[in-house]
Order: sequence, then C-alpha cells, then structure tokens
Amino acid sequence: MPADQTPGQPAAGGAHAASLDPAATGGAPRLLARAALRDVAWEVGVPKPDPAIVVDGVTRSFGGLTAVSVDHLEVQRGGITGLIGPNGAGKTTLFNLLTGFDQPNTGTWSFDGRPLGKLAPHQVARLGVVRTFQLTKALSRLTVLQNMLLGAQGQKGESFWRALVPGTWRAQERANTEKAMELLGRFKLDRKKDDFAGTLSGGQRKLLEMARALMSDPKVVMLDEPMAGVNPALTQSLLGHVKDLREEGMTVVFVEHDMDVVRDISDWVVVMAAGKVIAEGPPQSISQNQAVVDAYLGAHHDAPLTIEEEDRVLAEAEAAIAREQHAEGDVIGSETRREENR
Repeated sequence: MPADQTPGQPAAGGAHAASLDPAATGGAPRLLARAALRDVAWEVGVPKPDPAIVVDGVTRSFGGLTAVSVDHLEVQRGGITGLIGPNGAGKTTLFNLLTGFDQPNTGTWSFDGRPLGKLAPHQVARLGVVRTFQLTKALSRLTVLQNMLLGAQGQKGESFWRALVPGTWRAQERANTEKAMELLGRFKLDRKKDDFAGTLSGGQRKLLEMARALMSDPKVVMLDEPMAGVNPALTQSLLGHVKDLREEGMTVVFVEHDMDVVRDISDWVVVMAAGKVIAEGPPQSISQNQAVVDAYLGAHHDAPLTIEEEDRVLAEAEAAIAREQHAEGDVIGSETRREENR
C-alpha cells in the first residue's frame, strides 16, 4: 500500500486523475489507467475517478442460495479490471446480470450513466457493452467469416424489404467483410476464414469470439475466463490481445483464476467470495489481503494454534482413532463368533 494511504482512506484521486496529462505519463493507456487509480483507497465499493460501470445493491438468488450480493461496485474507464474469486463466488452470474443474460432480484446498474436494467443482451451490446463466454458460443456450422459478419451492427440487409434490393446493402456488406478480414488477420485466423467454426481448436474459438466481439466497436469488453483451456502458446497471444484492447481505449473486465495472468495485465482487481465483493485494489495488494487469503484457503489456515487448541485437536483425533479401533474390534469379534458357531 502507498505510504500515504491507509485502509479505509477516502479516494483522493478524482481531481488528480481527471487532470492527468497524457504527455506526463508517456501517453500510454496502461500508464494512464494505473495513474488514475494510484490514489484510490484499497477498500470495497470505493469510488473511481471515471467509472464506466456502476453497480448498486444488486442481488440474485436461486431458491435459497444467494449467488450475487454486491452493495456497490465501480469499474474504472479505460483500464483492465480483473474479477477473481473461488469457484462458485458469483463471478459469471454477475457477468450475466450486467450484460442482460439474467435479471437480478434487486438493484440497479448503469453504463455511462444509462441504466441497463431490463435491457436484453442485444440492447446492452448496442450500447457498447459486449462479452465473451467461458464456453465459447461460435456457431459451428457457419464459417469463421460468417461468424464474424454476425457481429456487425446496424446491417441494412437484415431488413426484409431492404434485403430485396441488394443495392441498398452491398456496399455495407463489402465494408463489413473488409473489417472482418482485418480483425481475422490481427487474430491470425484469416487463413481459416472459409473453415467451419466447429473445426477450430478451443483456443482458436476463443480468439474468434474475441474478434467477433470487436466487430461491434464496443466500449466495454467483458471476458469470462478467456484463458481457460487454452494451450500456453495461444495464452500468450490472448494476453497480448487483451492488452491491445486497453491500448485502443476500451474498458476491459475479465474473469480469471491464474494469478500470474491477473498480476500481468490487470490495473485493478476485484475479489468475490460467496456472492459478495470482499476486496478491491491493485494486483500487488491482493496477496496481502487476509480476507482474500481466507476466501481461497480457509480462515486462519496458517494461524498458530494455542496450547488449548492443540490439546483439543489431539483429543478429538485420539477419540476418533479409539472409535475406529472399537468398531474394528466389534466387527472382528462378531466374525469370530460366527465362525465358532459354525
């Protein structure tokens, strides 16, 4: 933690971050993002200098299980925010809520000040918030290029009457195709353009899904475990592409379990456990947070036991051993008696 910052300190970086001069930070979006967050307190729900997404009081329950319960969360614009937590922490459910694939029981959330509640996924995407999935959603029986063209927005040929007049949409179709091929080249999938998406490897499908998301010129890209199931060679490629999104001015939120990846590319990290946000801060702060350690490894996993606690644990272990030995003796005794009776 910075020397002039203590836990619970109010965010002091708003005015400072808003006045940052790109020339003073080298003009790099990564440096700008980290500079904007430099003076933000490391505490749950802390305000950000320029939030793109704001979440308030969002809860989602399935029967008696509360999958998400987020009091307040802000995502800084132009940075890469890592969302981490144990399995079942509610990360993907939160993604589903923010992108319209699910609806909460309570709460509100907004993008650029515009409420996103009650909007369908395609409406959220049209506003500039797109996502990928942990299990890719490529359409297997369409070619790679056809999958890409589906991601373009405002296509005139989708209108029934305009579709009957090719002259109204052919120029747009050519422009979309050129854009799709440019993105496929960037993701090194241009040679696969005529292959069915179902023939791609798992890593290539991840690349295709990310490339297709960029067809809509998004402002926020939400990636659900983009590195899961990807071989090491493609992992490095994906990491580079995620960093490129920030360089192009997009806001990135991603779910990941590999802490080396999180430390490498994140400007800010949000930690969830049991549906709640339990910690926020820059990557280097997370390993120092006891709440995070407890969430992953169990509370007091490394705390030294007192003499009384050691005696209690030993007594419980000895009692369990005695019960097992007694049970084994009963079984042997009953088998012996059966043999004698024969």
